[in-house]
Amino acid sequence: MAFPLSSSSISHKLFINVSTTSFAPNQTFFPTHLLSSFNPIKGEDRERSGRPRIVCLSKKDLGKGFTDSHGFPFLLHLSSISQRMSQLKNLIAIIVSVQTSLSLPMVASDSWTISPANAILYSPDTKIPRTGELALRRAIPANTNMKTIQASLEDISYLLRIPQRKPYGTMEGNVKKALQIAVDEKDSILGSIPEELREKGSLVHASLIDGKGGLQALLQSIKTQDADKVSVGLASALDTVAELELLQAPGLSFLLPEQYLQYPRLTGRGTVEFTIEKGDGSVFSPVGGEERKTATIQVVIDGYSAPLTAGNFAKLVMDGAYDGSKLNCANQAILSDKGLDKNSGFSVPLELMPSGQFEPLYKTTLDVQDGELPVLPLSVYGSLAMAHSEDSEEYSSPYQFFFYLYDKRNAGLGGISFDEGQFSVFGYTTVGREILPQIKTGDVIRSAKLIEGQDRLLVPKES
Repeated sequence: MAFPLSSSSISHKLFINVSTTSFAPNQTFFPTHLLSSFNPIKGEDRERSGRPRIVCLSKKDLGKGFTDSHGFPFLLHLSSISQRMSQLKNLIAIIVSVQTSLSLPMVASDSWTISPANAILYSPDTKIPRTGELALRRAIPANTNMKTIQASLEDISYLLRIPQRKPYGTMEGNVKKALQIAVDEKDSILGSIPEELREKGSLVHASLIDGKGGLQALLQSIKTQDADKVSVGLASALDTVAELELLQAPGLSFLLPEQYLQYPRLTGRGTVEFTIEKGDGSVFSPVGGEERKTATIQVVIDGYSAPLTAGNFAKLVMDGAYDGSKLNCANQAILSDKGLDKNSGFSVPLELMPSGQFEPLYKTTLDVQDGELPVLPLSVYGSLAMAHSEDSEEYSSPYQFFFYLYDKRNAGLGGISFDEGQFSVFGYTTVGREILPQIKTGDVIRSAKLIEGQDRLLVPKES
């Protein structure tokens, strides 16, 4: 007979004593004792009854032994895994049989609770953007229908990671859902585009449905069950989605605070091209290209989520402030010089837009442990951010920026950088990522040019 975990008729306690022996000189491993209790706790809210509890036990407590209400001992000594594996499997079977459809949060000793938001840090399934293209696409403030299409297609990229029997049926369902929205909500999608851009939007919309890299073509590639073809078709369809979304977002979707109206601001996207030269006379080795003394890197800067930071940077680039700037390599970062001898930009306040919000926060960091994540995450290889001001961490440096060389091996649980939510991220490297690890201290930015987005840069006259 099966009981719900909130029932008082069931009381299971799991005791795990994990102890290991040292295998190297001067190394000591201390035993860890965990208790997971599924029985209701006297004097506790019924809503909290049946939740698992994890507490630390002393050796004295463990020496007493434990049994559940049915008299079954659940004390497992895992010092010899091979001898106790069968007992552990039986215990897991008991836990699974009573879980059914109930999802349980974990509660530690006393009354400390791990909130659902904290699962971001500990879950290996955290869907934080891992590429600059994905982060930039998610940052576009577009029509709700387009965002639904985008989310449905992006789920396919996660399904493609399944190593063996890929769920092509689920993928097909996702594409059909996106296709139906694109067809049924055509008027709403095109109605969100400014009138002067609507004709172009209509062509892009048609391409999304029936184009060479559109949804119909993606549907056919899924039916072939060829993962490589699906991946290529998916990338093409998502590029078209982003193109249509950008037409829906010709400017900022929020009003800037009045005190920041004197700052330069970028009201959309811009592209900056860096030409990097080796400082020691050596050469770069681009993938699939010949060795050269200079290399090109392109970054897309995002004014939708960081208009002040991106605007200040774009103005500096337009003024030639970074031409001739030397680069310095630090742990997981490539920094420009501080620009002390140059005409520096504005000391822009720290600018971070939390995921799910519609406008940035200023002069405040995000508490990632409480589930706050930025729309433009730092935890992406080649992300572009401003260093902190030397005077206050509430402000970014008026000049110094850095490329962040994200490395999952040096990140926290969930693959999130320990510095996430602490810096104003405003763009990502989209061309030349393979050049970044070849940059060394002393290399020089020969030139930096704003090759796209000049018309979106607003510089107040009083600036």
